[in-house]
Amino acid sequence: MRHPYSLLDQGRPDPAWLSPPWLCWLGLSVALLYAGLRLWAPQVGEPAGTLMAVLGLFAVLRWGQGIRNGGALWLLLAVVAVQLISWGGGYLHHPEWVTDTPQLDRLAKWFLFIGLAWWLGGSSRATLLAWGLALLGLMAAVFWPEGSLEQWRLGLEGTRAEFAIRNSQHDAMLFGTGLLGLVCFAARCWRERGAPTWGWRVAWSLALVVCLVGIGITQTRAVWLALFVVMPLLAVLSWWGWRRPSRKAWWGFAAVFLLILLGAMAFHEPVAERLANENRILAQAMEGDWKSIPYSSIGNRLLTWRASLEWIAERPLIGWGEEGRSLVIDHTEWLPEKTQELYGHLHNTFLEILVSYGLLGLSVVLALIAWIGLGTWQAWRAGVMPGDIALFGAGFFVFYAIVSQFESYGSFWTGVYVQNLVAGGLVTHTWRWQVTTGRRVFPALHSKAA
Repeated sequence: MRHPYSLLDQGRPDPAWLSPPWLCWLGLSVALLYAGLRLWAPQVGEPAGTLMAVLGLFAVLRWGQGIRNGGALWLLLAVVAVQLISWGGGYLHHPEWVTDTPQLDRLAKWFLFIGLAWWLGGSSRATLLAWGLALLGLMAAVFWPEGSLEQWRLGLEGTRAEFAIRNSQHDAMLFGTGLLGLVCFAARCWRERGAPTWGWRVAWSLALVVCLVGIGITQTRAVWLALFVVMPLLAVLSWWGWRRPSRKAWWGFAAVFLLILLGAMAFHEPVAERLANENRILAQAMEGDWKSIPYSSIGNRLLTWRASLEWIAERPLIGWGEEGRSLVIDHTEWLPEKTQELYGHLHNTFLEILVSYGLLGLSVVLALIAWIGLGTWQAWRAGVMPGDIALFGAGFFVFYAIVSQFESYGSFWTGVYVQNLVAGGLVTHTWRWQVTTGRRVFPALHSKAA
């Protein structure tokens, strides 16, 4: 049986990164099913993701010489330990508010990327294939289900669109991630000439328009803000990374910025209206007038964020356990009744981590982000990771950090899916760099573990 990686860009993997061919075919197949069908056909994509994670973790432990002693598995163990400590502390302090058993999947599901990274095999082509299938799945999810076309019509008329994924905010985050990918990988579609390439160019252009319009009609200000920050950053990083970008690259950036400008002009009225509606509320909060803050999108965020800070101050080290965010909403007496009825989370990923797992949990999450970021940098510097993949990783890190300040994406399956998909593609290159060079992202951590 031929090995699947012999059909990809680096041939058979290093012996230190080798599973039996039949298992690699199975693992790669379920990984691609997870990438392509999680949004569009979750009844297939979700169990495929579970199988991908379980088989991948087993394979890393069994065949992952040079990988299994790295940061990812140690951080997974640290996340499990933090959740056990937080649950144990809650059981002793407020047993009536904790679950009967610790819910270890709350943060452990952020580590599904371990399985994905293994089955991608350090291959850039496999990574791009998985990300491309994910974008195709997003296109299907916003056009195929019944009522989707009606949402596009309403959105173009000025109403806030909401597709059959979760809600407008999650739709916008997915469109934003898709836009970043299309911008970063544009050169791959426009670099060469020929009939097949023109097909890719047309597909790229259509997908770009869909993502831009989708970002406009879902009317999510956090995504607008994140893209406003990230797009210039991508241009700066491209100049710095490429030193002298080609004329086509600059034309590509100019075309994307022109499309964004045209989109902003087309959706100027709903954008201005949504921004103006919250100006008075922000002014009230800055003046300390909390009692008269009305029930609204920004108003409820400000109120629940203030309440969460009070709860964090009581148990800053280990938090209140996995139900921390619900405790803030349900047991803060001064929160409006309507907020308690309609809201179940804090609309901020980092505040939710602090409330649930304290500074201990946040430190592990930040260590994970640092490990992935440093590994991406090192793999790119060594020439193992292509520049456009590294550029997309950097842009996504900034984009996702910004939007996560206004929505708890990491607590919902949509955010977990996107996190793991991007992290898996980056980490697979980091592992390939580790295997080929024998180096580690955090050498001190590895030496202590050894």
